[in-house]
Amino acid sequence: MIVDDQELLRNGLTMVVRSQPDVEVVAEAGDGLEALEVLRSRSVDVVVMDIRMPRMDGVTATREIQRMDNPPKVLALTTFDLDEHALAALRAGASGFLLKDAPGEEIIAAIRHVHRGDSIIAPATTRRLIGQLVARADTDPDAVLNALTEREREVFLGMARGASNAEIGAGLFLSETTVKTHVGRILAKLGLRDRVQAVVLAYESGVVTPGDREVQ
Repeated sequence: MIVDDQELLRNGLTMVVRSQPDVEVVAEAGDGLEALEVLRSRSVDVVVMDIRMPRMDGVTATREIQRMDNPPKVLALTTFDLDEHALAALRAGASGFLLKDAPGEEIIAAIRHVHRGDSIIAPATTRRLIGQLVARADTDPDAVLNALTEREREVFLGMARGASNAEIGAGLFLSETTVKTHVGRILAKLGLRDRVQAVVLAYESGVVTPGDREVQ
């Protein structure tokens, strides 16, 4: 489902998505409130959600979607890469976000990623926004790291810096399957929903800082 209050942008994105043989637009909505109404009667796998909308914004709508049984994945879209609402959307339950002016193929790839259960945290805009906007110091970094084994800490740092499982595995000489197992354990131990929440926690606690070198 495409959710955006600007009809021209909504129609354009719908056309891009419908050009793909494996992705179908089954619904559209002009704001968060309408999106919730649609979801009560329609099954949707992924919601592409604008952040700033009248009546109900994308952050509030995302939070409400997470309260549903078997909620769809949410991919948030924002006009500005330094938008505090985008970070709020991640905290509310979005699996990631992109800029509205991202190339069509990048948005399509992001839709496929979140549908598979992955989180969109690798783009530089995501890391930059989290690094610049996150409010630090409420969480003790030692409290976060002490909950993890040494190997899990290494994997957690890789996740926080935006590395994929394959990239983490290559750096630590582990198989991708082993890294995936570690990721699952890390999320469970820290009470996190997905990799996006892991990134937010890493910055909030100071485990990772904006100046840290990113994993290539």
